[in-house]
Amino acid sequence: MIKSILNFLQNEILGMNWLNRLIKSNLQAMGLDTDSRLGGSIHFFIYDVIKIMLLLGFLILIISYIQSYFPPERTRKILGRFKGIWANILAALLGTVTPFCSCSSIPLFIGFTSAGLPLGVTFSFLISSPMVDLGSLVLLMSIFGWKVAATYVIVGLIIAVAGGSLIEKMHLENQVQEFIKNGKAISVPMEKLTKRDRLKYACEQVAATAKKVVPYVLAGVFIGSIIHNWIPEEWIVTVLGNGNPFGVIFATACGIPMYADIFGCIPIAEALLAKGAKLGVVLSFMMGVTTLSLPSIIMLQKAVKPKLLGIFIAVCTAGIILVGYFFNTIQYLLL
Repeated sequence: MIKSILNFLQNEILGMNWLNRLIKSNLQAMGLDTDSRLGGSIHFFIYDVIKIMLLLGFLILIISYIQSYFPPERTRKILGRFKGIWANILAALLGTVTPFCSCSSIPLFIGFTSAGLPLGVTFSFLISSPMVDLGSLVLLMSIFGWKVAATYVIVGLIIAVAGGSLIEKMHLENQVQEFIKNGKAISVPMEKLTKRDRLKYACEQVAATAKKVVPYVLAGVFIGSIIHNWIPEEWIVTVLGNGNPFGVIFATACGIPMYADIFGCIPIAEALLAKGAKLGVVLSFMMGVTTLSLPSIIMLQKAVKPKLLGIFIAVCTAGIILVGYFFNTIQYLLL
């Protein structure tokens, strides 16, 4: 009975299989063959766009309401109370309720560093914020199941904590640009918001974030529909399947130059996995896109010197590749 309930939640609530069936039946009623390449692509595109945007709106509403309790000043004060690895762990956890992409996280990283928080702690936040968030957990559950989603989040937090701790041990404070080191955090009094104010803020965030991510969702779903219905399965298996031991490295390298948030990556990941790509390869691609996108690296190089930037990229890349091979190894346990 418990298994049936979990399967219902997974398939009908999160996966929205009812929506998939509804769209398919309507398209067939209009005379479209959904088993053809074109019909399958249209079906995939409409279903995934609607599903992702519905989940996205609900998730942003909940997450933004939670965020209203953690403005930057409060987050900085909370982090300042902890020392050592506990500060890294807390920074990584706080990263899960902050902005959805790496470029949005960098201004917060700069503010925390200017406020005097340890460098390793701020980097744990910077790694965690785009890679792992509550939205990614639910969306991953909707496609890959709770085992993959939970493991992804746990491993992502481990990368954030380990990466920040390593950078802290290397004592690279002199690699931060002078204008940040000499900056001072502005202490802003906490605004006491009512529940109605917080709900209004959350609704505004839904509208603002939806406008920002819609282009990436549309692009991601379009690419996913092409992969799902037009690219031969044997091509994907050859490049990203069991036969290529370098598939994880290749996927990570392909993901880094791109720019999208996790909502745009998931449709591509879904299509690649359906075509036979290994789970670790797919998740490495997602982590590469969300954590080390080229625009975020360009922004970050304005805040830190080349040595620290290179170490950050190397640490994240190594962590992502290790995670990819880890997921490839345990894929049979998770799917």
